[in-house]
Amino acid sequence: MDFRYKGKEDLTNSVSLLISILIRYPEVARINFDPEHNLLKFTFMYAGVLQENEIVQLKEKIISSIEVFHVLEGKSPRVVQLAYEISDALTMIEIERDVDTLVQGEITLMVDLFRGYVQESLVTEESDRPNDEDLLVQEELIEHMLESIKRKSETKRLYAFREEGRVLVFNK
Repeated sequence: MDFRYKGKEDLTNSVSLLISILIRYPEVARINFDPEHNLLKFTFMYAGVLQENEIVQLKEKIISSIEVFHVLEGKSPRVVQLAYEISDALTMIEIERDVDTLVQGEITLMVDLFRGYVQESLVTEESDRPNDEDLLVQEELIEHMLESIKRKSETKRLYAFREEGRVLVFNK
């Protein structure tokens, strides 16, 4: 067995997962993969400064929605955390999730919740909106790659974000 190839395949799956999430969900500003703790960190950007009470409401809504989602799925997530940072006129909101219980449908739920809560103030990359068939293919790809990285031991910390219409992925 060639372990070097296996490592490259694992890395390829992890990189492909991050790229696919950013392509499918333009609302996600950046995404980090922490293999040591087996976590994905999704960052959303709000054009403006959210007040403390607005952040508390958003946090309660998102975390309770994720918990209900998992009750319906019959799973118990290990990590569901929401943090934020205010920088200039932006509020960056990060959701941290364990890969073991994360599924593609939950990512869609998180994005839909952000879209509904912050509406037109959610910073997104302007691009051609893919058709429904392309969206379904991306969602299937995301689900497949999530399952793949759950079964394999990846060791590279990855960081992906958008810049001027391109998706960039770095090994931290």
